[in-house]
Amino acid sequence: MKRQHRRTLVQVLAALGQNAYIPGFFRGVIFQGSSKLLCVPGLNCYSCPGALGACPLGSLQAALGRRGRFPAYVLGSLLLFGVVLGRLVCGFLCPFGLLQDLLARVPLRKLRLPRWLDKPLRYLKYGLLLFLVIGALMEAAPLFCKFICPVGLLEAGLPLTLLDARLAALRGPLFWVKLGLLAVVLLISLLVERPFCKYLCPLGAFYGLFNGVGFYRMQVNAACIHCGKCQRACPMGIDVPHAPNSPECIRCGKCLDACPCGAIQAGISHTQSKATG
Repeated sequence: MKRQHRRTLVQVLAALGQNAYIPGFFRGVIFQGSSKLLCVPGLNCYSCPGALGACPLGSLQAALGRRGRFPAYVLGSLLLFGVVLGRLVCGFLCPFGLLQDLLARVPLRKLRLPRWLDKPLRYLKYGLLLFLVIGALMEAAPLFCKFICPVGLLEAGLPLTLLDARLAALRGPLFWVKLGLLAVVLLISLLVERPFCKYLCPLGAFYGLFNGVGFYRMQVNAACIHCGKCQRACPMGIDVPHAPNSPECIRCGKCLDACPCGAIQAGISHTQSKATG
């Protein structure tokens, strides 16, 4: 089985495993078992009818909003995922990442934003990460989840309001604004690979901080001939030979498949190095 087929299989199994409470999708109820106390690695809404665990971003906002209580467990979980996996979580374990990958397979010409626009837009996710933390410290409401996150609407808002007429009657302007944001993200995903991961995901921003220091690393050795095939294959538009452990790298492995000389390696305990030759 090819590397990308294996990755897709892992993504599908991860999405199904995190949302395995099938009765919830028929009854319109949220699973309340003890596993909901545990954080899953990727974006997966707590209120999704099938969700067995808690979204780390939602949990962090809720924990920070409780005055006088330090969110040791949530931060510990995020640090553990970050140190061990980094943005491999984005490439393999995030259900919304899987959805973007599937949309990217639609046979439409893919676009790459010009550098002058792409580079500043990539800082948006760090601004949202700061907004998430500061907002949670100032107010009890989880601001990112409430006003921005399209995953919550996709996994929870839409199915729950479709299954429960009482909830449907409560849909207000914010619901439709977030629905519009979700539609824009999904439409752009047909033309630009992983737009939410590149520009808007604060969880990806957090995990990216560990790409250069975590256990899972990538390296490019002296066999690199600088042909550019790895960079063209990369859905995140990374200069792989010079920044294999970029905070943008989601560890999807497409650069490894594209390299004609096997100069790229990835795995636990690899150290970062620049290509020579």
